[in-house]
Amino acid sequence: MFSAVNLMAVCVADGLGILISLVLLLVKGTSLPGRKEEGKILNFLIIATIINCLVDPLVFFMDGKPGLLARVLVYGGNTELFLYNLVVGTGMMALIVRHINRTITKYQYMNVVILATIEITLLVVNLFSPVVFEVDANNVYSRGPLYFLYIIFALYMLGYGIFIYVVAYFKTGSLRYFPVVEFLLPVLLGLVVQALFYGISVLPVSFVIAFTSMIICLQKESLYVDKLTGAYNRFELEKTNQFYKRHKKKFAAIMLDMNGFKAINDDYSHTEGDEALKNMSQILFNVVSGEGNVIRFAGDEFILIINSSREGIVEEYIEKITKGIDEYNETSGKPYKLAASAGGVIVDPTRDEDYMSEIDKLMYLNKEEYYQTHDRRR
Repeated sequence: MFSAVNLMAVCVADGLGILISLVLLLVKGTSLPGRKEEGKILNFLIIATIINCLVDPLVFFMDGKPGLLARVLVYGGNTELFLYNLVVGTGMMALIVRHINRTITKYQYMNVVILATIEITLLVVNLFSPVVFEVDANNVYSRGPLYFLYIIFALYMLGYGIFIYVVAYFKTGSLRYFPVVEFLLPVLLGLVVQALFYGISVLPVSFVIAFTSMIICLQKESLYVDKLTGAYNRFELEKTNQFYKRHKKKFAAIMLDMNGFKAINDDYSHTEGDEALKNMSQILFNVVSGEGNVIRFAGDEFILIINSSREGIVEEYIEKITKGIDEYNETSGKPYKLAASAGGVIVDPTRDEDYMSEIDKLMYLNKEEYYQTHDRRR
């Protein structure tokens, strides 16, 4: 009777997880304007969760059933369930890091590769020696001595992503919509319950609830995101100003305007002009990383908010931008070159200063210098 009740509960929980996941896919909830790569990661995680919710009740149903087929399904199914922890932990870390920094570093890639190698190797070894889980002669599953290692690895990946988030949040304040608490709470509760009570399968549906919360919050954030470039829009600039003013914290503001942008549109089409804008924004993302915000102010104008007020920071970042543009031009293969003029200042938010006019003026002075040696149309 106890087994039947557990199986029914597992089927209901996993069925609910599948239903919610399918609804999210059908309404294209993972389609995030300006955040396509993050949408792809979420889409992958939801599909992986659907598979997990299908495998989960099958494993419980076949547990203890006689025959070779049952043994193969119990072994294969439980192996997939353990791999799911790796998939989710890796996917969430990638989602958080990409949301903040737009790129994933080589160190972070190596981190994932090492953990994935360890987990996959242990599961291969487990086929011959029950170190992760055991399936006895009666095809009954039981946890092995290294069972909790997979939970620890999943928590580590999630924890690493949260650490990156917390550091960036207190630096820039632009991550107020990213649902870390809303995501972590159902996942942590699911992990604790499932780790302590074997036979209660709540983790898959916990992840579905967490993904749903994340999608709702990211869709809300999209109101403040430029749909073409993925940079924040000018409405976010006001929120950023309020953040620094509230914390009475100085920051660097840089205005950047693309040179020769009209010529790209005229000579190579507006579609190519859009590509130029997206490539410029990616250059700026790479330069700023988690140290500030990239905002598309208007047309081909961008504003960078840098979380620093130390001496020389403006010149340092303008130099980084120039270097980033040069590196892009060397490898882009485009028939045109990207170029930009920039100007910036250190802003004290406790003073009522019109820093926007000041950085705009400095940017145009830099543009005049540029066109002394370049064709104005170029």
